[in-house]
Parts: sequence; C-alpha cells; structure tokens
Amino acid sequence: MLVLTRKKGESIMIGDSIELVVIGVEGDLVKLGIRAPKSVEVYRKELYDSIQSSNKEATERSVLAQDLSAFFKKDK
Repeated sequence: MLVLTRKKGESIMIGDSIELVVIGVEGDLVKLGIRAPKSVEVYRKELYDSIQSSNKEATERSVLAQDLSAFFKKDK
C-alpha cells in the first residue's frame, strides 16, 4: 500500500485520468473529491463489496436454475 500525506486542496493522480482531491479534513473525517472519466465506476468500498457479494449470489442461483432445468429435461 502506498501511503501519502496531502493537505487540503492538494491532490493525487491515479494514472492519467483519475484525480483524488482533498476537499477538507474535520477531526478524523477526510472529504475527498474524485475526478474520473464517466466510464470509470467509483464506489465506496463497503458498497463495492456488497455489489460483488450480490453478483456472486446471483451467479450461484443461476447455476442452480440451470441444473434444475437440465434435471427436468432428462425426464422428458
């Protein structure tokens, strides 16, 4: 993990097209601004993890549905 120190108004570049800007610091909270192309999806980590978990569950359910479909086709 790269650890950097930035002050309010300073920024960090990720590649050529993503910029993280420190908007403010209040106590233990840091407010960040993110400039990125619209094609880049930006999520809070906890939301990203939830999406990944939901996608995994949906894939597993899809496999179960395919298995059931194949099972019922065998009887015909």
